Amino acid sequence: MAKRICQIIKLKPGAEVEYRALHASAWPGVLAALARYHVADYSIHYYPPLRLLVANLKYTGTDYAADMHAMAQDEETRRWWAVTDSLQESFVEGAQGSGGDEPWWQDLEEVFRFDGESGH
Repeated sequence: MAKRICQIIKLKPGAEVEYRALHASAWPGVLAALARYHVADYSIHYYPPLRLLVANLKYTGTDYAADMHAMAQDEETRRWWAVTDSLQESFVEGAQGSGGDEPWWQDLEEVFRFDGESGH
């Protein structure tokens, strides 16, 4: 069964235009790494009043920690993160950037899910 993940992070002031432009032309190698490490149905939403980015994804593999560790070793992904991390402010205390010891994006707890028909 797929693992659903929701995460948040904040954009730095003035970073919206560059962040949107980067994601409008996401690097093919980064997209390939996401697929290789079992990330699917991945989207990032933006709430401008709080400069809040909300990411939703499905992890379809069997060892999330191992796949995320492996993805953090991918050189193109590391270059992408260096660019995007510079535009973000983490909510995680002690976080130094994507792929570090502390997560860069803050994981959120799922409090509700509806997967289909209500029966009515």
